[in-house]
Amino acid sequence: MKSPDEVLREGELEKRSDSLFQLWKKKRGVLTSDRLSLFPASPRARPKELRFHSLLKVDCVERTGKYVYFTIVTTERKEIDFRCAGESCWNAAIALALIDFQNRRALQGFRSRQERPAPAALAAPAEAAEAAAPSEPSAPSAPSEPSEPSDPSPQPQPRTP
Repeated sequence: MKSPDEVLREGELEKRSDSLFQLWKKKRGVLTSDRLSLFPASPRARPKELRFHSLLKVDCVERTGKYVYFTIVTTERKEIDFRCAGESCWNAAIALALIDFQNRRALQGFRSRQERPAPAALAAPAEAAEAAAPSEPSAPSAPSEPSEPSDPSPQPQPRTP
């Protein structure tokens, strides 16, 4: 299993700004098994981190002559546009890392549900033991009229031509 701090990929990536002009800004991207960190060109600025628990998918991949354009969709349905050099395959690396993260998370959820006993399952053995215990023999009683079946489900009626 990969460490969350292990770098899977590092290199140049461009992000479209949210400003009116929507300029492409060069970033240094660092991909790990649980996030994509984007470092701006200025050394003093803090990196932006896109943690995989808040991402849904990598979407809208389009290849042109020089670039590959792709969109990352967050759980709040916000779309963040990126582009990278065609041969760098950043979109594929991010998509694979995100799928790996989502699979690990699903397995952890499944295992935690398997390890945790259900509250009804704890009470069921005691009730089952009571139902399985032999009942006291009763005195023979006088024959009674036939009673209605205890099954509440309706019985199918034969068709009449």
